[in-house]
Amino acid sequence: MLGERILIVEDEKETRGVLRDYLEDKGYEIATAETCALAEQIWHTSRPDIAILDYSLSDGNALGLIPRLKAVDPSVPIIILTGYGSIDLAVEALKLGADLFLPKPAELAALHLLIQRSLDSRRNHRQQLAERLRSSRGIMDPFLGKSDSVRRLADLAHKLALSDAPVLIRGEAGTGKGTVARWLHHNGPRAGETFIDLNCGRFPGGLLDAELCGDVLGPVASQNRPGLLEIAQKGTIFLDEIENVDFQIQPKLLKIMDEKQFRKLGEVCDRRVDVRFIVATQQATLPLVLRKQFRDELHHRVSWTSLSLPPLRERLEDLPMLSAHILRELAADLGIGNLELGGVALRALQGYSWPGNIRELRNVLERVVLVTGKDVSPSQDSRFDAHVEQYLAGIGRSGTLEEIERGYIQQVLRDEHGRVQSAARKLGIPRSSLYHKLKQYKMGSGLRSAS
Repeated sequence: MLGERILIVEDEKETRGVLRDYLEDKGYEIATAETCALAEQIWHTSRPDIAILDYSLSDGNALGLIPRLKAVDPSVPIIILTGYGSIDLAVEALKLGADLFLPKPAELAALHLLIQRSLDSRRNHRQQLAERLRSSRGIMDPFLGKSDSVRRLADLAHKLALSDAPVLIRGEAGTGKGTVARWLHHNGPRAGETFIDLNCGRFPGGLLDAELCGDVLGPVASQNRPGLLEIAQKGTIFLDEIENVDFQIQPKLLKIMDEKQFRKLGEVCDRRVDVRFIVATQQATLPLVLRKQFRDELHHRVSWTSLSLPPLRERLEDLPMLSAHILRELAADLGIGNLELGGVALRALQGYSWPGNIRELRNVLERVVLVTGKDVSPSQDSRFDAHVEQYLAGIGRSGTLEEIERGYIQQVLRDEHGRVQSAARKLGIPRSSLYHKLKQYKMGSGLRSAS
């Protein structure tokens, strides 16, 4: 139970006090209101996990209040307590969005049981939504390998996963910062909740503020745009490229981290939020502080607990294990048998500097598998090792993988005197796939379709 909050809306002071004391003893955080107006204000600023409403209040009743509350957040369960019980009243309340309708005075143990069931149901629903957001193959182990640097990283990450404090992940592009962030989330206390991945570099200026906090566009609830903080409630927000957060927005981000409160654009009241922050950067943040590009207080807040990911060139002994994992995934995606690297390919991989790190390794292996074709088993086919060697040699000469692939196809076509069918057979791919590549690279002239 991550600080689950209950809103009690009751105008009888004694009943309100009994409910508050009983539920606080059970470990819940309690907010109380005596009127519909105050209940709406608390609902907006401190979103509860469940609400208990007295039917009749001094400025209205539950039938009028329920639609206004549900318009803001329909996922929060509502329990109605009333001394004016009737079947018609109960049916009307349930139609409007109430989840349970109970007569007063409520038996406290029974009420507690119903609260638990309602919260469990809501929690399970959120977990199902979070599960659907996960990759179908699950979360990759970011600590594959036997190098000392990776073992030290894994030991520290296991400790940080159990914490709820912000974590800073440092590492070059392609080292797996996003994978580590997801691993921390799915191995921590918020594992069943939503994980939001946000690249700060895509939101210059105040756009990040609107993306995180949302905004109020009009007087009707349906006109309001929820921010990622609301969507990630109880879960984790991963802010990649934190160094790109606008200097003027950084104090607001720090306040959200420290005080667990935010304000939607266009509103005057703060809202409470319960999320964990994981941030990442490709740069050292201290030089940015010295250049007045990154605020010192935010730097201290996010760098207190940090993980530094080693580049692939510093952990080449991990290449066999990383490559094997990637090839298993590629084989599953393509519906082919086991894919294995031979000695020639492994030596080629370990002789390359990998400026793009693990992301580049995946790209290279994927390209080689596609060129080799689905109809062969790379572990038994010398072409696979040869393609790996040629790709890596070519990268060093001309740059991008697209250029290497284009050049390799051109070479095969020259060897086969422009015969597409023969070239496709030599490349180990269907003729239709080769035609697609020819169209992609605009290489249609001088070709012959027959072998």
